[in-house]
Amino acid sequence: MNLPNKITISRIFLIPLFMIIMLYPFDWGTISVLGADMPVTHFAGGILFILASTTDWIDGYYARKLNMVTNLGKFLDPLADKLLVSAALIVLVEMGFAPSWIVIIIISREFAVTGLRLVLAGTGEVVAANMLGKIKTWAQIIAISSLLLHNIIFEAVSIPFDTIALWIAMIITIWSGLDYFSKNRQAFVNSK
Repeated sequence: MNLPNKITISRIFLIPLFMIIMLYPFDWGTISVLGADMPVTHFAGGILFILASTTDWIDGYYARKLNMVTNLGKFLDPLADKLLVSAALIVLVEMGFAPSWIVIIIISREFAVTGLRLVLAGTGEVVAANMLGKIKTWAQIIAISSLLLHNIIFEAVSIPFDTIALWIAMIITIWSGLDYFSKNRQAFVNSK
């Protein structure tokens, strides 16, 4: 297994640790960061989520730079992204920080696009992620990070950046899903 794939696998292994930190009833006290008070577990979980999210960029960078792009990596990388984002969104619903209907829309889009990719793969067509899909992923990561960290950067000025970011992530998620299906509609037009 090459280095980029090891980095991707590490992202998958960080998900259970993230969930334990966020959901297990630890009481490590509170911390004040930039004027926002939050449980230490939320701060630790938020930092861990951001760390895990950055491995998405790192594994892709090394795969391209070192010419180590593999089929395993093409499979694992989007899977790791979807698992991490879905786990974090579900944790946010559990904690009451994100509305379930927005999370359902975002996760449903991921299932739908994955299903379409399977249909296309059955015909021998492999569709790589496009720029809109990458923007969607980063919009989701920014929104989730802001929610996990209690909007710390904007709390002092009373700007609900975390809520705005979640709405933007949902809109871009819907847009990228519609774009993906529009560009690949031949998979359904040609079906019997």
